Amino acid sequence: MPSPSQTLVPSRLPLVQAPMAGGPSTPELAAAVAAAGGLGYVAAGYLPPEALRERLDRTRALSSAPIGVNLFVPGPREADADAIARYAARLAHEAERFDVALGDPVWDDDAFAAKVDLVASAGVHTATFTFGPPPEAAVATLRRAGVVVGVTVTSRAEAEAAADAGADLLVVQGTEAGGHQGTFDPGEPNSTPLLSALEAVRSLGLPCVAAGGIATAEDVRRVLDAGAVAAQVGTAFLCTSEAGTSAPYRAALLEHRYADTVVTRAFSGRWARGLANRFALEHADAPGGYPQVHHLTRPLRAAATAAGDPDVPNLWAGTGWRSVRAEPVAEVVRRLTADL
Repeated sequence: MPSPSQTLVPSRLPLVQAPMAGGPSTPELAAAVAAAGGLGYVAAGYLPPEALRERLDRTRALSSAPIGVNLFVPGPREADADAIARYAARLAHEAERFDVALGDPVWDDDAFAAKVDLVASAGVHTATFTFGPPPEAAVATLRRAGVVVGVTVTSRAEAEAAADAGADLLVVQGTEAGGHQGTFDPGEPNSTPLLSALEAVRSLGLPCVAAGGIATAEDVRRVLDAGAVAAQVGTAFLCTSEAGTSAPYRAALLEHRYADTVVTRAFSGRWARGLANRFALEHADAPGGYPQVHHLTRPLRAAATAAGDPDVPNLWAGTGWRSVRAEPVAEVVRRLTADL
C-alpha cells in the first residue's frame, strides 16, 4: 500500500521537475522526467487555454504516467502606471535597436478560471498554484475531479494561508530558486534560504516538496533529510535536449557567460532570479507591476532571443546553475538521485 507521500507525489523517485513557463517546459521534458522515474510538470503560465490543452494532450500521448500542472494565481490589478510609463521610456532605445515596439503594459488574469476548469477535466494528478493561495472555487473544482492541490510558499505565514485554502501539499521555495519567486506579496523579494523555510513550515504537518538551488545529489539528499517528501528541480533540466530552452539561454549557462545570478523585477515586474546579464544589471531599479511589466518587455525579450543576444532576455536560473550540463533528462535524474 502506498504511503501518503507516495500518493501525493506518485513517482518512483522523490524528484519533481519544476514547471518553467515561457519556453523551457515542454511535453517532451515532462514525459522524459516521468520515464526516468520523476514527476513531470506542464507549466500553464502564459499559455492560452487552447495551447495548454494541446500541451496536455501531447504529454499524454508521450506518457501515461501521472503528471502535474502549475498555474499562476492572478495578482492585484494595482500598479504604479506612471512608474511603468517612465520605465517604458527608458526601454525605448532597447526596442529601437531590435526594431520592435514595446508591449502594452496591461493587467490580465492569465485565463485563470478557464485553465482551472481545463485542468480539472484533463486527468492530471496534481495542480500547483504560484503567487498566492488558490480561490475556494478553484480548490473545490479540482477536488471534485480528484486532483491533488499544491501551493508554492516561501514562509510560515504563506504556508498557513495555503493550508487554510485547502492545500494537500506545499511546494516550499527558498530564495535560491531560479525564476519567479512564489511570494504572495509581490512587493518584497524572498530572502529565506530553503532549509530555513522547510524548518519554518514543518510543524504544520503538510507534505513538503523542496524547491530552490537543488543541483546535485547531495542537495537532494539534504532536503529529504530535512523532511521534504521530494526535491523539485528546474535549472538542472534547462540544457537537456528535451527542454525548450533557447540557444542563447543554453549557451549562457554552459559557457558561464555571466558571473552570478541576481533577483530582479526588470523583466516582469515581479521578483525573479536569473543570470546577471546586462539588462538585469542596468535595470535593477525597475518598477513592480506584474504582469504589466512582463507584457511591456515581452516583445523586446523575444526579439533579442531571436537575434541570439543573451544580454537582454530573462535567463532564469537558480543558484546551482554552475552544475548545469548538456545531457539527456535520464542522465540528469540519474545524477541527482545517485545517493538515494
